[in-house]
Amino acid sequence: MYRILIADDEPIERTVVAKTLQKYLGDQLEIVAAENGREAVQLFFENECQIALLDIEMPGVNGLEAAEQIRSKDFDASIIFLTAFDEFDYARRAIGVRALDYLLKPTPESELIATIEEAMRMVDKSPKVQRELTGEQLLEEEGNGNVRLSAVAEKIRHYIDSHYKEDISLQDVAGAMNYSDAYFCKIFKQCFGKGFIVYLSEYRVEKAKELLADVAINIKDISQEVGYRDSNYFAKVFKRIAGETPTEYRIHSLQEKG
Repeated sequence: MYRILIADDEPIERTVVAKTLQKYLGDQLEIVAAENGREAVQLFFENECQIALLDIEMPGVNGLEAAEQIRSKDFDASIIFLTAFDEFDYARRAIGVRALDYLLKPTPESELIATIEEAMRMVDKSPKVQRELTGEQLLEEEGNGNVRLSAVAEKIRHYIDSHYKEDISLQDVAGAMNYSDAYFCKIFKQCFGKGFIVYLSEYRVEKAKELLADVAINIKDISQEVGYRDSNYFAKVFKRIAGETPTEYRIHSLQEKG
């Protein structure tokens, strides 16, 4: 179970974010809420949280100051900022506390969940985190369990390959395979070692890379072709995964081909 702190001085904002996380990741997260930066720091450590999702503009101790206090005591904490203010100084200080991401409100659900799943992956990589397998997980990893998981993984790959251009969700795939959302979420992670949204995003980016090799196709059309209706959001996801924008990737690929 991952423990995440949500800090925002607006009750409605806290509620919306919490409900979104519960909708997609409810069986994996324990959510702690704070209404200001001072309370955020206190609750983060009292509840042994691993992930902090912080608004920046809060009375008293703001989100950046809270993040600095958290980072000073917890080197491995995953810190994410969710703010309505796109200001250079904020972004610079976010880099200073090694924030995982800096999200602007209103944030698409898919982007928020992908970022939280990445934070969860970082928690798993932390040297201080030790998890015990449950009896059910042990059964999945023994004998015929590996064969069954392999077959399930192949079905999931086939579904995603057939539908990645559409606006698909974890619930869509789970329903197609007759699994509950919670069980499918766990099975998916066992099959691929990552969450559904992260996997789908990486899959779409790989497909986009193939299309970028053809200079006759403009980037906006490629965005649509791989399942993103918003080309700006596509560019952001692409850069987060590939380390450069679609345009930069296309230029470098053409240069390498000479």
